Amino acid sequence: MIKRSLVKTEIEVSEIAFGGVEIGMPYGIGINSKDDMLPFHDAVKLLQEALDSGINFFDTARMYGESERIMGEAFRSRRHEVVIATKCRHFLDNDGNLPPSRELATIIKSSLHESLNILKTDYVDIFMLHQANTAILNNEDIALTFENLKKEGKTRATGASTYTFEETDLAIEKGIWDAIQLPFNLMDQRQKDLFPKAFEKGVGLVIRSVLLKGLLSGRGKDLHPTLAKVEKHIAGYDSLLKNEPYPLSMLAIKYVLSFPEVAAALVGIDSFDYLHHSIDAANGQYLDESKLKEADKLAYPDPSFIDLPYWSKMNWLK
Repeated sequence: MIKRSLVKTEIEVSEIAFGGVEIGMPYGIGINSKDDMLPFHDAVKLLQEALDSGINFFDTARMYGESERIMGEAFRSRRHEVVIATKCRHFLDNDGNLPPSRELATIIKSSLHESLNILKTDYVDIFMLHQANTAILNNEDIALTFENLKKEGKTRATGASTYTFEETDLAIEKGIWDAIQLPFNLMDQRQKDLFPKAFEKGVGLVIRSVLLKGLLSGRGKDLHPTLAKVEKHIAGYDSLLKNEPYPLSMLAIKYVLSFPEVAAALVGIDSFDYLHHSIDAANGQYLDESKLKEADKLAYPDPSFIDLPYWSKMNWLK
């Protein structure tokens, strides 16, 4: 597995980052309850096999159910071999407002303390904001608290998980976040215009939504009628697969890793088969300039419609 640098940090990460949400809580198309998930000990074995297979980068969060606990058990005797990124608890109340400054600092510190305890470690490699909007990114008390935790050695780097182009741009401009996790894929290519800027500023990019919750795989068929245009568009990627020995899911991973500014493609992995499938995709052979131009033309024409949280809320992804 090839390693890439998180730019200004000294952290080297595998091109595939193991997304830990699927092993921690029901998530993704067709996953409706714990009965559809790997049992605890099988999930531990899956993580250990991922590490043995060359993946050293593992992503989790306080909000991902049992994910941190499973990683803590899997890596308790191999902590020095892995790069762990976890995310802070959410800040906003039911009305979307931030709590007072003193309460904010308490939430951040207690969230990290809980993560360290459950992960069975005394530091994390990357401590990230979870769903960072502009209000969160503009809050100086939040930034200061994260910076202080880095100075104390509780985290090696700080990061922000963003959704929109504007949020990512702001996070880059702030100059305090070492890494940004953002959505980018074959269908929604809007944020790639920020890649050169992030690289210039020394910000490491970790790409999520690589497979659009599984839509850019075999699961992107027989969708809810509201997503008929999406399903038809996905079928159009067959033109990129002509004469290729791999399926759409591998193409989606290879597409993301074709950009040199990208440190890692974050892939949700919930089975041994898909673990090896993802590793096979990250073989150093990615899209050339001609194929990238072809992929550019196949971006979804209305990317604002691609809103996975909203689709889930509307039960369109059953």
